[in-house]
Amino acid sequence: MTTFVLVPGMCHGGWCFDDLAAELRAAGHTVNALTLTSVGDPDTPPDPAVDLETHVADVVRALDAADGPVVLAGHSYGGLPMTVAADRRPETVDALVYLDAFVPRDGETARTMTDDHERAWYGEGRATGLVPKLPFFDARATDHPLATLEQPAVLAHGLERHRKRVYLYAKDWGALTSPFVDTLARLRDDPAWSVHELDAAHNLMRDVPEQLRDLLLDAARR
Repeated sequence: MTTFVLVPGMCHGGWCFDDLAAELRAAGHTVNALTLTSVGDPDTPPDPAVDLETHVADVVRALDAADGPVVLAGHSYGGLPMTVAADRRPETVDALVYLDAFVPRDGETARTMTDDHERAWYGEGRATGLVPKLPFFDARATDHPLATLEQPAVLAHGLERHRKRVYLYAKDWGALTSPFVDTLARLRDDPAWSVHELDAAHNLMRDVPEQLRDLLLDAARR
């Protein structure tokens, strides 16, 4: 059996994976759906001092605690800390699955990988150090530390040390342009990646839960 470590996106906690985690556990796997430090916990005020390295450390701790090989999956912003953590624990991470998420290269940040629309949203957090949660988010969502979006990913290696790399791209961003369109263009024709373009909005856990579950289970198969 496999251990799945799931990393949420901006403003969200591990609760965003509740239904998915239940499905994976029902299939006999272990699941650790993370709530990153100072994000997605309505009982804990978000801290502007938290940066990307804080969240990388959260993921590394989960990897160190895992029993056996890990399928590491992250949604949206979660692709940043999961990539850096995987770089530091290659012997633990068997497969990487990006759920409409950032796939940073060394030195990149969320800000450098996004367009003017996303950067304008991040800029709303300049005065307080906290990017405000969007009004349609779950009531449990919180504001998000700006420093996590501006600290560069520090990577010593590429991702080729992991057996499987999967990218799930959501095609439906409505009137907006997906912030991951450049990532898709970079990975689509790379034979080392399995890329799936899904008829879904950004919240894959809500829009295509069964397809998402099946793709994660497939990533766990050796």
